[in-house]
Amino acid sequence: MSAATPAASTPDGVSPSATTAPAAESTKDAATNAEQLILEYLRARGHAAAEKAFLEELEHKSSSADQDKQPETATPPTITQEELIKQLAIFAQKPADPEQNALKDSAKVLQELSTTGTPQNIQNLVSSIGAVGSEEILSLDPTDKHEGFRELEAWVDGSLDMYRPEFRPILFPIFCHFYLDLAQQGFREAAQDFYASFSSSLSNIHYSTLNHLSTITLPYHVQTDEVAQRFRTEKYTVRMSRSGFGLLVGWLTEGVGGEPTGSGEGFAGEKGRRGRAAVMRVVNNHLRFEVTAAPTTSISARAWEESTGFLSAVVPQANGSSTDANAYNTSKGELKLGPAPVPEELRAETERTLQDQALVDHDPGARYDLHFARQAPPPGLVSPTVAELPPHPPMFKAVDVKREVEKVRDTRKRIRLEPSLLNGASVNTAQGAAARARALPSICAYTFHDVGEGVPCCEFSPDTSLLAAGFSESYIRLWSLKGEKLKGYRSDFQSSSIRDPSSLNKIREKGGSTTRKLIGHSGPVYSVAFDPIGGSASPPRYLLSASADATARLWSLDTMTNVVAYRGHQNPVWDVKWSPMGIYFATASRDRTARLWSTDRTSALRIYAGHLSDVNAVGFHPNSLYLGTASSDCTARLWDVQRGSCVRVFYRHDDIVSTLSFSPDGRYLATAGEDLAIRLWDLGSGKCVKKMTGHTASIYSLAFSAESSVLVSGSADWTVRCWDVKSAGGPRTKARENGTLTNGASEEHPPEKEEVESNETMDLLSTFPTKRTPVINVQFTPRNLCLVAGPYLSPETR
Repeated sequence: MSAATPAASTPDGVSPSATTAPAAESTKDAATNAEQLILEYLRARGHAAAEKAFLEELEHKSSSADQDKQPETATPPTITQEELIKQLAIFAQKPADPEQNALKDSAKVLQELSTTGTPQNIQNLVSSIGAVGSEEILSLDPTDKHEGFRELEAWVDGSLDMYRPEFRPILFPIFCHFYLDLAQQGFREAAQDFYASFSSSLSNIHYSTLNHLSTITLPYHVQTDEVAQRFRTEKYTVRMSRSGFGLLVGWLTEGVGGEPTGSGEGFAGEKGRRGRAAVMRVVNNHLRFEVTAAPTTSISARAWEESTGFLSAVVPQANGSSTDANAYNTSKGELKLGPAPVPEELRAETERTLQDQALVDHDPGARYDLHFARQAPPPGLVSPTVAELPPHPPMFKAVDVKREVEKVRDTRKRIRLEPSLLNGASVNTAQGAAARARALPSICAYTFHDVGEGVPCCEFSPDTSLLAAGFSESYIRLWSLKGEKLKGYRSDFQSSSIRDPSSLNKIREKGGSTTRKLIGHSGPVYSVAFDPIGGSASPPRYLLSASADATARLWSLDTMTNVVAYRGHQNPVWDVKWSPMGIYFATASRDRTARLWSTDRTSALRIYAGHLSDVNAVGFHPNSLYLGTASSDCTARLWDVQRGSCVRVFYRHDDIVSTLSFSPDGRYLATAGEDLAIRLWDLGSGKCVKKMTGHTASIYSLAFSAESSVLVSGSADWTVRCWDVKSAGGPRTKARENGTLTNGASEEHPPEKEEVESNETMDLLSTFPTKRTPVINVQFTPRNLCLVAGPYLSPETR
């Protein structure tokens, strides 16, 4: 359920009417006409604290006069101009621009007061005092936020152990808003001091956001930065129990409870009162509380942290309204996530070919091929019909039969990965070593050396015969992984000389090498993709590439030339992916759209618009019915390929989402990016199944094993990590690998503390480090061999 935030109170936690009525009556006779005008102004504007302080000053002056026994010579009680200015200093929003202070310019104070309907006598009073701008007064002491956050942190740390995990998540959004307020008001040094004082005490899951905030130091940065504007425009959701929420409201309104003994004055002092007012403003204006009826102790500490953030994602609707992600996903109904249907003619021809080859090859295991060719679809999933899929040629070709035959053989010869065998197994025993061998994949790593300006992308062909890499110098390079020479056709042949397939070999180049350069783009190449039509049975014939020049290009691997340039995006194209069935492909661009193309048309077939920032990655669902996109707006989306409509929004990342991968069984989507976390999503419900953490730098690539039981990730932290998809996950308190604790302590030298905190979750199976190679691509072959690649960074590289 949702609960409203506590109502705004005066800095003293007392209603204005209760404070002012008795005091006003007691000093009515002592106040001069000018003082009465001041009281009227303060009461009309709702400045109860300033009014109370003014009345106390009047009472003090009156009592001093009575004690001196000189009523006939006593001067009327007065305050200095500086004190009066401080009492009157306020922040008034400009009607045209609510972010600007209407009273910032001293010369225009009277003009602004007249436009806001302030009585003429108040304007006359202000003009008699002199030029005043509230901005100058506010800049005298910006420590209210520092003091307020210090007291809030002391209250959280002084709370009972059972409440502390649900209170700690509130620190992060308040820290961010205080820092942004200081930066926007021009207090650069105060903002940096505030960041240095408190950022280290916040949860490490916010590392990337905090690091980004540290770069925001000027008012202009706050106004133009996407992260800052997100905090300004969206409400940050905080989940709490009923009892915890009651304690928070009580502390905010009364300023008592929770502080450890000897922590200081709390909110009793002047600075404390201003600090509480600052905290209250953030709570009222920028936080949204989700109050749960579940007991505090029934929810883990990580669950409290995970359930906070910008969770109420707004999804724009056609009628101009908006809704949150959960309601949106529910409204879209069920999805058809089963495997795509195979035409009966193709299935029959595949089975006939398998029977014929079994007789010729004398392979004892070939008799099981028909069993693998007739596997039942996964239970609980509905498969799409042929009519619902993008159109394909009605007749199959020989390459289709060859692909399907090899797919069956790969299934039979596949290495089964069973990560569940590691549960409870000791890594230092023979049984543990055997379980580890059956649970983890073999990994073959390729390293690029001397790459100059860098290698943004690379890709292995489905049959593992080729490796393609895109370079920042605007070209693509191919390598033959089998040592074969890559030959194109000569440029001087006549088409009339080609009569049959054998005549093609006569016009091929005489020389050749195991590597080939493809030149055509005019900007860095960000993505490459081999066509999947041949599968693992034959080498690919085409290659797609995406570049900063806003084009995608199709390359023929027979002629080693560029065949088509696809133009339509207005900005750099970050990613390109083939449909599993070939013919169609999708692109992702900085123009906030993804587009669907077919190889026989130079214009886009569909445009998928809805993301609020760059679309960084795309990927097709295994049945080709849906398209997934990952964006810099911290979301991933699932689109109906045919209709072009969004059917799921995945909204829980804390930073840019840069990569995604679908599980081969069609049930799950994995996403990752700059927040150093991998999230596993259930496509049917659109909900996050779990969060996997352990990487210490940006995650570049994800890949599922053929059985969807293991997920492999490649990262800028120079490691490859394997994850158990089926495991429940959760935080790991004492992480071991090869008998060694992750913090460097061994069993012979245990750590000082009984529990060792770790950022790794329980579903992390193993970590494979490289020397100095960011892993930019990970792939599984159909037989579960893992291929990874990345550029080596020499120690001299900055």
